Amino acid sequence: MKGMLNTAAAIIAISVLPTAAADTLADIAKVDLTGQTLTISGPWTGPDEDNFRKVIEKFSDATHAKVNYTGSQSFEQQIIVDVDAGSPPNIAVFPQPGLAATLAAKGALAPLGDDTAKWMKDNYAAGPSWVDLGTYKGKDGVPAFYGFPFKVDLKSLVWYVPDNFADAGYEIPQTQEDLMALSAKMVADGHTPWCIGLGSGSATGWPGTDWVEEYMLRTQPPEVYDQWVRNEIKFDDPRVLAAIDLFGEFIRTPGWVYGGPQAVVTQTYKDIPKDLFTVPPHCYMHRQASFITSFFPDNVVLGKDADFFYFPPFASHPELGKPVEGGGTIFTITKDSPAARAFIDYLKTTDANEVWMGLSGFLTARKGVNLQAYANDTLRKEGQVVLDATTFRFDASDLMPGAIGAGSFWSGMVDYVGGKSAADVARAIQASWDAIK
Repeated sequence: MKGMLNTAAAIIAISVLPTAAADTLADIAKVDLTGQTLTISGPWTGPDEDNFRKVIEKFSDATHAKVNYTGSQSFEQQIIVDVDAGSPPNIAVFPQPGLAATLAAKGALAPLGDDTAKWMKDNYAAGPSWVDLGTYKGKDGVPAFYGFPFKVDLKSLVWYVPDNFADAGYEIPQTQEDLMALSAKMVADGHTPWCIGLGSGSATGWPGTDWVEEYMLRTQPPEVYDQWVRNEIKFDDPRVLAAIDLFGEFIRTPGWVYGGPQAVVTQTYKDIPKDLFTVPPHCYMHRQASFITSFFPDNVVLGKDADFFYFPPFASHPELGKPVEGGGTIFTITKDSPAARAFIDYLKTTDANEVWMGLSGFLTARKGVNLQAYANDTLRKEGQVVLDATTFRFDASDLMPGAIGAGSFWSGMVDYVGGKSAADVARAIQASWDAIK
């Protein structure tokens, strides 16, 4: 192993390209990997796997490396088994940064280096946010940059029907104050502004957590959001309670949500978007991530029949800029090799990004990409939201312990919509967190 790491270090000196030059596939092609095999494991199956294989193909053609990708819907369980057995892939792609951090603490990940961290800070929109997302403590307890974010999932969007807005004379709100004023005007005009559905089978409640997370980012500095995720400030901290109650403004203000609070829990997140498209519309706005278009009626044409705007910041908090909440995947090296290092360098290039941009289901924070490479106008607009972000933070519930982020936080949102106070709900969530220490 030591010999392998020494060899890799020698290659790294060649393959880690200067920041100004790490823009093209031609630079990656200078590293000849003929005869080397690179193994990659990740969560992608189906169409996403097909798209990722096209990204891989361009790397293989340039470097002559053989690349074997294995996708699994149970990736999180499999990577732990592979690491414990001493047979990890060269590169593991994590949809959950928390698991990557756990493996880094066990000494199972190879640091990507300060140069790569600096490159990301300089070349990604909201670069420091992405460096933070990939920085974990190693086995020695020292933080280092282990995870290269590639492929962004975007939340922070509000979906609407342009014709409905045009018919009523409504304009896109630029601030949260404008958004709330618009909601009140819609009610005064005899319309229901919002569709909200928390139903999701055993995961019922999760859409409510997104609202709270969005408001934490729009009322508090990102450092406070991070402290909340790590339980360094409690769930019943006044700043968290205020974010929960901002969600409550939409749920509890009479006439603001279709069906009223009693219907929000029973309406599923998959079905509720269809109420945007009824005649007359049951509602005019729906806050949800980019994936929600999969649940629009089949005949809806994005950009024409449906569009979105960025879930705006508060004018009263200009210091917080334009925060964006979302998710994504993190590339890590779990078995070091020259090919693994070269592939991480490849992910830096605009070429690697633009291959997937031209397909589907991919957004990037990489500055300098050609936005025209996106497959359609909707992806292009979503990509611009990512590039305009001043802060990016991963979905908080996905970063919290499972018993909280996929447990008491979800159920707490159901209880809150059902009428419990923010303080009572937050105390119960905090108690469940304290119980797992």
